[in-house]
Amino acid sequence: MSGITKIALLTLCLFFCSKSILGQESSHPRVYITDQEKAAFVKSIEGVEWKKALVHKKKERLKKYLEYWRNDPQWLVSRLQMNWKTKHSKVFLQGGDFSHSEGTAPVPTVRYSGTREWATDYVRPKLEDVQPYLDDSRGLFLEHKKTGKMEWVHPSKSGFIIDKTNEQIMDIVADAAFMYWLTGEEEYAAFASPVFFTYMEGMYYRDAPIDLENSNQQNISGLATFEVIHEGIVVSLVTTYDFLYNYFKENNKNLETSVAVFQKWGDQIIEKGIPDNNWNLFQARFLTYIGLVLEENSRYKNGKGQQYFLDHTFHISTDRQIAIKESLLVYDQETAMWPESASYSVHVITTFLRIFTLLDHATNNNEFSNYPIVERAALASFQYLFPSGYTVGFGDSHHKILPPENYELLVANYRKYGQDEKEKLISGLLSKMMVGGLYNRKAKGFFELFFYVDTLGKESSSESTLHTKKLSSPTFYAPNVSMVNQQMGKGKNAVMASTVGSFGNHAHANGISLELYANNYVLGPDMGRGPSYWHPEHREFYSRFPAHNTVVVDGQSDYAAMRTYHPFLLENVYPKPGERPSFDKVTFTKVSFLEPKTVSDQQRFTAIIESKVQQPYIIDIFRSKKQKKEHQRHEYIYHNIGQTLNIYDAQNHPMDMTPTGDLSSKHGDLVGYDYFTDKQKTISSADIKALFSLQSKGRPNNFMKLWVKGSENQTVYKVNSPKSNALSEGTAPVEILGKPTPTLILRRDEAAWTNPFAVVFNPFMEGETNPINTVNFSSLANFPNTQIIEVQLNDKITFDKTVVNASESDIARQGEFYQKGLLSIVRKTSNQSHPIFMFLSGMEKFEYQGWDIVSSGKPFTFSLEKTESGYIIANDNPITINMPMPKTGKQAEILLYQEDKIVARRKGTTNRNNTNQIVFKLSKAYDKAVIVY
Repeated sequence: MSGITKIALLTLCLFFCSKSILGQESSHPRVYITDQEKAAFVKSIEGVEWKKALVHKKKERLKKYLEYWRNDPQWLVSRLQMNWKTKHSKVFLQGGDFSHSEGTAPVPTVRYSGTREWATDYVRPKLEDVQPYLDDSRGLFLEHKKTGKMEWVHPSKSGFIIDKTNEQIMDIVADAAFMYWLTGEEEYAAFASPVFFTYMEGMYYRDAPIDLENSNQQNISGLATFEVIHEGIVVSLVTTYDFLYNYFKENNKNLETSVAVFQKWGDQIIEKGIPDNNWNLFQARFLTYIGLVLEENSRYKNGKGQQYFLDHTFHISTDRQIAIKESLLVYDQETAMWPESASYSVHVITTFLRIFTLLDHATNNNEFSNYPIVERAALASFQYLFPSGYTVGFGDSHHKILPPENYELLVANYRKYGQDEKEKLISGLLSKMMVGGLYNRKAKGFFELFFYVDTLGKESSSESTLHTKKLSSPTFYAPNVSMVNQQMGKGKNAVMASTVGSFGNHAHANGISLELYANNYVLGPDMGRGPSYWHPEHREFYSRFPAHNTVVVDGQSDYAAMRTYHPFLLENVYPKPGERPSFDKVTFTKVSFLEPKTVSDQQRFTAIIESKVQQPYIIDIFRSKKQKKEHQRHEYIYHNIGQTLNIYDAQNHPMDMTPTGDLSSKHGDLVGYDYFTDKQKTISSADIKALFSLQSKGRPNNFMKLWVKGSENQTVYKVNSPKSNALSEGTAPVEILGKPTPTLILRRDEAAWTNPFAVVFNPFMEGETNPINTVNFSSLANFPNTQIIEVQLNDKITFDKTVVNASESDIARQGEFYQKGLLSIVRKTSNQSHPIFMFLSGMEKFEYQGWDIVSSGKPFTFSLEKTESGYIIANDNPITINMPMPKTGKQAEILLYQEDKIVARRKGTTNRNNTNQIVFKLSKAYDKAVIVY
């Protein structure tokens, strides 16, 4: 057991065993604040505008409902969703849908939610439009979203309308309870009290639901909703109970029923749910609220008080509620990444921080320091970000900013415990988000009101930029979600490629998928999730291969989505994740994957290369083949935001496209293909160009040009895909949000391994220099695994020659050129003989125009950049460098650096086998060495 774990358990033991920590029965409120803290809180409201604004907003919102209540004391009570007439005590489900209720209770009971699926065709009515005391055998009387007509609807068709209406009412009641505590005005308490007790008594006499199908639904149902993680009303009920506790006692209210309901709710959460993903944490948050508001165990006959529920939150695991101390082990202990898609991962961090903030308010024992992985996770989440500050969209994610609450709660903790340097770091990040327009600091609820610091510390923008740079890196690999990100450039020239497989929770069936960021937007987005996880659009399209930038085999590539175990293997990457080497002109990744449905080998190589005008370009080489040598078909799919997609031949002539009925389940393809519309095609063996155009008001046109390698009888399709649900205003212009996504599809009716899909992505803006003039693709007949891509840059005299093999063991030979290894990139100009830069990776031996670089046993990565007097080099494994003899006649020497200081220097020796070469041997890795002559 680690020292940290021992400290955490000791803290919890003290917390659970000491009666003095939470005080005796009369010490309420206690969850968010205590009476002892009230004076300071009131003073902060008076002096902090954003706090004052929230309190004023709550007060103003209550005015309307108080007026309704004065005219009709039953106004709010009557709008609770209850079994008013039937008083049913039992609830029956049909799997994920409400079936019926029956039985009799002495009081009206709480109605159960309508369905597990939140998508519905009906509008949730405003409270003013809710029919009082509605309890009708015909169901709910609701407005249809499309027709606008009122209809009687069975609850199973109503989504979350029932439980969300009750949550809204209890949120109002919680605000009234708070205002009573703050002002002492009894009207607030008198308004809130009957609503609270009507609901609690109605839940006391109503049983937990029973699934008639005895499906997995039986194991995840809450008391009010189909999932224990959606029992958000618990927070409002606890808040109301806490703030009105003294009022209840003074007015001789019987609280035994309320306590019993909290205990029953806690038991339901402990006994139900899913123990090994985000559910466990959302459940734990509700248990924390319940535990904190209850008295010590000895106060209750069943012994289920604060210690009991907090114990089950933090260190007692059950079959369906794993203790937090164990849940934290789910994190990748090296990268601090949670094994779910980005949107869920950052929400898990928020949940952890909320739990520890509540606990720390009770213990004042710096609980964050007892669980350091959460702090690490909050900082690691910056690796999810596109350069715009929005998260990647793989799986069931969408592009959004990191939750500022995560960093606000860290700042509050740091300030509370005097950790000034940490506070300065995170305050600077929040300030940067505010300056960038990503975050408007204001209070939305009680957590902000009671736990955020009044004002953030100030930090210079240069310091903030430095800190942000420390929190992200040119490449980042998270194996537990099968994601590798690579980025290059700054500001408008920033480019990022996010490559994902399918691993962890809330993942999609997407093979090796790619999201591309350039020109300030996510030009090549993921599609996100559908209307709900049960909706046909999600199951057939959004979570399947056709919705992703990937390759589909035989129109059939598929596997289970949601919780998947199909990661890629990261075979090569530069730079190493988390490192910032001196050579920064290239980043690349190579990953491999077995597509299980068709038993196909797939490999994706993606490189970002800096151009002459600082706008990088991207190379994408996708290999795909079935393991069985039989007829096969492979389709490369790429979605790009914009209004138009035009296809051109090598001479820039528009290609004739004809409507087609291809790409359809009628031909045996995945049903997801049926979601493609406006399908057109052409057949060509030559190289082509595809131009996606994006127009946005007040901005220059935004282009993504694809240079596409030709292949014999390659079919080229342009289609429209459904809208991307991953996009947001931060990652795409408002004009295209909710609009179809132009899509390019390349089809091969043969294996695409020795003849892979090869594409150069060329983003540029109207009115600015396009970094690329031309692109040529070629291969070597005697070396079928070799792909050659030559890019002529915009100055027309600079050329990048990229040679990519399928593996480190492959050979490429052409004239004096020889490569045994994965990758070489050489930049030269037509009027100079020496390279501007040379980059080799996964290499064993490389020969090129007088250069001969050889491994000393392990494949190496090597970079070289020309300077006025020689070259700057770097290597990651021992090598021998045979370089051309300098024309100056001077004897070259090498300067070896460590931590930017010269540690050794020596002269080169003449190659005894080739007197035109000088030899340098490097016995270990050097991030920097300089050859001078």
